[in-house]
Amino acid sequence: MPAAENPTVAVMDAVFAHHGLNARYINCEVAPEALGSAVRGALAMGFIGFNCSLPHKVKVIEFLDELAPSASIIGAVNCVVIKDGRLIGENTDGKGFVESLRTVVDPAGKDLVIFGAGGAARAIAVESALAGASHITIVNTTASRGHDLVDRINANTPAEATLVHWDHTIKIPGTTEIVVNATSVGLFPDIDARLNIDANTLLPSMVVADVIPNPPRTRLLADAADRGCTTLDGMGMLVNQGRVAIKLWTGVDVDGQIMRRKLEELFA
Repeated sequence: MPAAENPTVAVMDAVFAHHGLNARYINCEVAPEALGSAVRGALAMGFIGFNCSLPHKVKVIEFLDELAPSASIIGAVNCVVIKDGRLIGENTDGKGFVESLRTVVDPAGKDLVIFGAGGAARAIAVESALAGASHITIVNTTASRGHDLVDRINANTPAEATLVHWDHTIKIPGTTEIVVNATSVGLFPDIDARLNIDANTLLPSMVVADVIPNPPRTRLLADAADRGCTTLDGMGMLVNQGRVAIKLWTGVDVDGQIMRRKLEELFA
């Protein structure tokens, strides 16, 4: 992949071109102190919307007119839709994950173990809970952040959530049906990093998912496959959160296969 090529820009522009959409995806660096000006600028210049990455996912909320229900529960926004002069905050990460997960298993009625309590984990946990998950165990190294996520799930969704403080090697309970790595452990270039879990507690009955798209086959997924688990890579979530965002902005259901093929080309 050329050093200057941004994967998200390349993927979005590829699918825009495929569908003949008169749109471009532009990557902009915005300093924290300039965030309000950038948001007002997007509105003034006639943008139909924009994505928002760290460190702006929470701070951007004060500049918006409205939050979608799940974004309000998550407490973070990664996608803003501009409609009729109003700025509406959405969070597409969790929706993208659930859509990808449903290609192998429906989370409804299932017990999940989710590693992490950051932005991706919050979105995944909340959307899985809203999709009908029965019980969600949050495993996190920082107890306070983990408790905040657990409290949000218990107070705002039908699911039950509990916290496990991640200060030791984690054994996955045998009743677990879905395991999710929502941390950055194993992300390129640290591809040899492994979660501090007992891999022998991964059972063939479990679906093991990783949010990391690069590399698509992380150490966790390799360990899980060796133990007969069904595995799900992070490309599906990345593709689907983009598809959800484009639908919110344009009303068009775009072809996810075009986006995935472009990602595979970039991450080869």
